[in-house]
Formats: sequence, structure tokens, C-alpha cells
Amino acid sequence: MKQITVTVNGQPHTAEVEPRLLLVHFIRENLNLTGTHIGCDTSSCGACTILLDGKSVKSCTVLAVQANGKSVATVEGLCAPGAALHPIQEGFKENHGLHCGYCTPGMMMRAIELLEQNPNPTEEEIRWGISGNLCRCTGYNNIVKAIQYAGAKIRGEETPSTEPQFV
Repeated sequence: MKQITVTVNGQPHTAEVEPRLLLVHFIRENLNLTGTHIGCDTSSCGACTILLDGKSVKSCTVLAVQANGKSVATVEGLCAPGAALHPIQEGFKENHGLHCGYCTPGMMMRAIELLEQNPNPTEEEIRWGISGNLCRCTGYNNIVKAIQYAGAKIRGEETPSTEPQFV
């Protein structure tokens, strides 16, 4: 067993863990933060994406001991209970960026880093930026719109209309 201290969503957590314990299991089982989903255990789907020291990583590829002394952000940390939604959460809500919702937490966490790196990405840059996160039910169009919405909100611009466009 190894003792680790990881700051998760601003709160330090110290625990004894087996050296082979994956970070995704530490987050879900030790900390009971179940918003980080397990989708494939092969790093293919991105449902387990979190921010580790500000970088989006698939937590099924990181050992909990590798996170020792580091900061982790999960979807639960995006806004406090009763607080306004984070712009990315609002974007997904306003643009119907989810269907079943299984990929949503990982998509949101990846989108946060994407928008920090590029606050005004093109549609192509968004699609490339989230290409490591799979969604099996939305077709990605509304996810892209949600990220564009969040980007505009973060930049302090008028958010794109969420009304359907008929042609």
C-alpha cells in the first residue's frame, strides 16, 4: 500500500492505495465521485476524462499513485450546489449537447482544456479537440454547438442562438 494525497476539486484527500489502483477507480470508489464514468477501460472512449494539473487526461490510463501531490478536477467540481452553472454545463444544457449523458462529463472536462488553450475554436478545431472522446448517440453536432456557446460565454460575447435553424 502507498499513501497518496490528491487535491480533488479543491479538497485534499489522503488515502492508502494499492500501487496498481487506477485513478478512475480512486475517484469513483474511494471518493464516491461518480460523475467520472468508466466506459471502456482501454482509453478509447474518454468517458473518464478529468483534468490533472489542468490537463485533460483519461483517468483509466493513470495510476492513483501518479496523481500524488497533484490537483484533479472532475465534473462535480464545475459548480457548487446552488451556484450558477459553469459555461460548459450551460452550453450543454442550452444546446441539447447530450442524449444519454454517459460521455458528457468527459466531454465537458476535455472542452474546458480545449477552451483554455483556444478560447475561440473553429468547428473543425472543436471536432479535432474532442476526437478522443466518443459519443454514441448525439452525432456531435450539438456537442460542438455547446462548446461554441461556452466559448462565447467565457469570452463575454453574446451566446449563439439555441433556436433550431430551419432551411
